[in-house]
Parts: sequence; C-alpha cells; structure tokens
Amino acid sequence: MTPPVAWQFGPLLPWLDLIAIALFAATGALAATRSGQTFVTAAFFALVTGVGGGTMRDLLIGAPVFWVHDRMVAGMCVLAALLVWIAPQRWWSGVALAWIDAMGLAAYAVFGAAKSLGFGVPPIPAMVMGVVTACLGGIIRDMLAGTPSILMRPELYVTAAALASALYVVLRLVETPSFLAALLATGAGFGLRAAAIHWNLGLPAYRGKR
Repeated sequence: MTPPVAWQFGPLLPWLDLIAIALFAATGALAATRSGQTFVTAAFFALVTGVGGGTMRDLLIGAPVFWVHDRMVAGMCVLAALLVWIAPQRWWSGVALAWIDAMGLAAYAVFGAAKSLGFGVPPIPAMVMGVVTACLGGIIRDMLAGTPSILMRPELYVTAAALASALYVVLRLVETPSFLAALLATGAGFGLRAAAIHWNLGLPAYRGKR
C-alpha cells in the first residue's frame, strides 16, 4: 500500500511524530549519560529509543520503515543526544526522564494509532499499534541500560498509552477532526501519566490465591 502523505494525518500529527521521537531520543541519551557512557553510546541509545517503537509498528503494518526513508530522523536523534550531552547536569532532575518520557509516550501513541488507521488497519489493532509505538522504545532503552523496565512496575504507563491510542481511534470513528482528536487524545494520555508520576498511581498487583 502506498504510504499516506503527511497531510492525510492532519496538520498536528506529523509534528507529534517528530516531537515524540525527539523526546524519546532524549530519554535514551539521558539513560546512557546517567550510567557514565560515551557520547557514541548516548547517540546509539537515543537512536534506538527514538525509532524502536515506530520501527516495529511499520514492520507489523506493512509500511516502509519510516526513519530509513527520512533523512532527518536519525540526525535529529543524534542532535537530541548532543543537547543532553552538553547541557549542564543540573538541568536534569531525578524525575526529568519520567516527565520527558510521559510527553513522548502520549504523542507517539496517538501518532502510531493514526498511521495504522491510515494504512487500513482495523480500529482495535490500530489501538494496539499505538501502544507498541509508544512503549517499545522505552523497553529497549531500559534493557540496554540494565535498569528495571517500566513494564515491571505497577505504575500507569502502558495504560496511559492505551488511553491516548484508544481515545484517538474512537474520536476518529465518530468523525472528530484529526487535529482535535489528536489534541484531546494526547492530552488525556499525558494527563493520566502525569497523575501517575505525581501521585504514584498504579494498578493493583497480582497477589495470588489466598
């Protein structure tokens, strides 16, 4: 299938894609710098974190892998790593990674769902693709950094991505304009994740038989 051009996703969605990639790339670079790695390693972390989820999405929906055909994306990831590398360490508080990741999570979930719909994926699988797009890069980042994955903690993380993705799909099904649907869905996903960070909200953990 011929890839939909940017305007078919609406004026906001291409920007959501670029913003999310840059934010995720920054979290990858932060993870590397916190463990005292070289700039080359930070740039690699930035790249795989920024494009990991979108790469898997494109492979699953039969789309050309986006960053391979875009001369800007890889360079933008390296630039994000450079900005993290040269910025004063005091700029990055202990929760900077979580907040930057939260913004990228919501934006990427919406874009992943939107692109999947654009390639003819049915609504429910499109919602799943939004979650894959938003979460896989962070999983790869945590694995490379040797830190416990966010998926292994009860915090509302995948749930926030699922909310953003599902809300976008539902709003588009009722013919909400793509710009408004993207704005509302991104805001809802970020709001839930922000609440989880601020109030340490989480889902109940499995307790086993009593």
